[in-house]
This record gives sequence, structure tokens and C-alpha cells, in this order.
Amino acid sequence: MIVRSERSATVAVVVPMFNAERTIGATLESICQQTHQALDVIVVDDGSSDRSTSIVAAYTKQDRRIRILRQTNSGVAVARNNGAAATDAEFLAFVDADDLWAPSKIALQWQALEEGGQSAGLAYCWYALIDENSRVFSLHNRPSAEGHVLQHMCRNNFVGNGSSMLMRRTAFEKAGKFDPSLKARKAQGCEDLLICLRIAESYEFRVVPQHLVGYRITNTNMSSDVKQMLRSCEIVLAEYRKKYPEYGMDLDAHLVDMIHWLVIRAFVSGRFFDGCDLLRRYLALEPRLAISNLPNMLDVYCRARLVPNWIKARLKRLRSNNAEFRPLYTETVQ
Repeated sequence: MIVRSERSATVAVVVPMFNAERTIGATLESICQQTHQALDVIVVDDGSSDRSTSIVAAYTKQDRRIRILRQTNSGVAVARNNGAAATDAEFLAFVDADDLWAPSKIALQWQALEEGGQSAGLAYCWYALIDENSRVFSLHNRPSAEGHVLQHMCRNNFVGNGSSMLMRRTAFEKAGKFDPSLKARKAQGCEDLLICLRIAESYEFRVVPQHLVGYRITNTNMSSDVKQMLRSCEIVLAEYRKKYPEYGMDLDAHLVDMIHWLVIRAFVSGRFFDGCDLLRRYLALEPRLAISNLPNMLDVYCRARLVPNWIKARLKRLRSNNAEFRPLYTETVQ
């Protein structure tokens, strides 16, 4: 197989953005520092009302690879699709406006796709969970699924988030692009899972086993709306239950895993009533599993430490001496 020179492959990087003034600068810095230099960076402003667009405008003057598109607020799927339509690059990557990339992210994923040939439609990587200050609080994400992964995707969203994917445009288009109907059904959130499932129906996946994404957990990003995320997941899994009834047990287990994660997200985001509702549902579905997972859920919550300052002050004396010295994501990937 002939592998093209990396310099000849332009990768489009689409950044959907909505009121991201606190994080968009760091996200763009991590994109600009990619060792794969042939990038076409499209920031799609989804109707921001803060300083996001002026921050991006300053970056467009510093790096000619960056440009900005504007649209009325239409949701993440439309923003990503419009960004992809604005470039003819053969490879597409997407990164949320609050996430970070390691410098080798695109280069390693592009290499994985090239080595996989045309049958490989999507490469993903591991991701680190980071807090609002970009400090790592979990490196537990270490999936290994490769090849024909449809059943694996039905069982578990091991890709995890939109910022960890690099895909061929052919795979993106055959999958029907990102589905904007989820937002229309007030179920935005699982667009990433849905496109991964659709790509997995026709293409193989490749994994780069390194934590090349810093996936930020905050009180304001879309996944913090846990009730909406659950509706979104249920709609996506119902579609695949009809298409692949033989994977019914996998899809059931996937939903339980999602509820488990959303319980943590609810409490981390301060949505305590939602968290209690979801925890009751988790206990009703899988009581033994839920009880056995409570220590782990509490551990993730405490390490995220996205709690109000008055709670932090009361817990300060209980923290270990080195609690404030969790590494920055940029320190872990150098």
C-alpha cells in the first residue's frame, strides 16, 4: 500500500462555538500547535452573544489557517455540518470549543487511517477528563476496540465525545452527516454517538491508544443537561434497537451505563434533583450494579471538584496536602 506524504493531506478542523469566551482561546492554541500542519480550521459561531467571535477574529490574524463562519443559533449538528460543507478536505476532525488537543493528535490519527486503508473510516483516541482549570482528574478512559465495531458501539460509546474523532469525508457523508433532528426533538447531546454508529455500519474503526484529548467537564457545557442527554440517548438507541434487534442486550446495557454517567454529571453540575431522579432509576434498573458503583461515582465526583466555593471551603480541611497539584492537561501530553 502506498502511503501519501503527511504534508499532502489537508485535515479540516471544525469548531462549533457558542458563548465560549472563557475557553475558545485555549482550544485554538491546541489546534495551532498540531504537528500536522496542513489544517483548514473553521470556527462556526452558533449565534454567540459574548466575546467569542472577537477572540477568534484575533486568531485569524495570527494564523491564516483559521477562519470563522457565523450562523443563527441552530445547534451543534448544524454547526458541524456547515463547517464541513465549507471545506473540501478529505479528512474531517471536530473539536468542541472548550476541549484541548495534544500536539500529535491529528498526525497520529491520520497515520492510523492511512494504514487502515479505505475500509477504515474513523480513528479515535483516548481522552483525559479535565476540569474548568484544565487540570486532569481522570485518565481512566482506555478503550481498545478496532475493526468492525458496530456491536461494541451498541454496547458502549467508547469513542466518548466529538473531539476525539478523525474521519474520512466519504464516511461522514455516507453516514448522513450529523443529525440536526435531535435538537428539533429537544434531545440534543448524542449526535456524536449517532454518527459513530452510522459510520460503524459501513466502515472499520482505528484507535490511537493515547490520551490525545482533554475533555472538559464544566457546569455549563451541553452534557450537563442530563435529562436532555438521556432523551437523546434513548432516541438513538431506539433507532438501533429497531435496526439490529440481535443487539438488544447490548443496547440495554448501554442505556444503564449512560444513566450511571449522567448521575455523576448531574451532581457535578449541581443538578441535585435531576441526579436523585436518575439515581433512583439506576437503582430500579440494576440495584446491585448501582450499589457496587457508588464508591466509584463518589470518587469521580470528588476528584472533579466542580462544586460551589462555599462547599469547597468547608471541605478544605479534609483534602490531602497535594490536592491542588493535579497536573494541567498540557503538562501530561508533552
